[in-house]
Amino acid sequence: MNSSQSQQLEAFLMKTECRAFRMAQLSTRNREDALDIVQDAMMQLTSKYANKPAVEWAPLFYRILNNRIMDFHRRNTTQSRWRVWFNKVDDEDDHYDPVQHAPSNDLGPGAVADLEDSVERVDHFVQQLSPRQRQAFLLRAWEGMDVAETAKIMKCSQGSVKTHYSRAIHFLREQLQESL
Repeated sequence: MNSSQSQQLEAFLMKTECRAFRMAQLSTRNREDALDIVQDAMMQLTSKYANKPAVEWAPLFYRILNNRIMDFHRRNTTQSRWRVWFNKVDDEDDHYDPVQHAPSNDLGPGAVADLEDSVERVDHFVQQLSPRQRQAFLLRAWEGMDVAETAKIMKCSQGSVKTHYSRAIHFLREQLQESL
């Protein structure tokens, strides 16, 4: 890989890291796990796909990220079965949200409080989505990917993406209207 391609890859990773972290955090509900997942996805993209054309990096990265998130959920499902069996409880609960703690110079205190309340409500409802609906919603709405790219990343048909996305949007609209 030449230095120009290396710089492009670094720029791509810097541009994507915050959104990828937020997606992972919404999916895992744990800051440290989300950081690990994003780091693993970035390392795999860098080590295996850096020589691919830059236009292929986003779909590859989000497929890797999705696979890491799904692996996390599979691992936790298995571990949860054992915890229940042995009556272990996981006391770690990290609710740190970097978006909520980011400084804002443009808004007054009342507007910041309203914005934080809105962000918390949206986060709460996004976390209630099924994993596939959440994934479709985040890739389409958050990342702005089209249906074909999202289907490729999610390893499903375009019709499935449309269905998951539509259900997510309807659920979120309904919940947000009821919470007002």
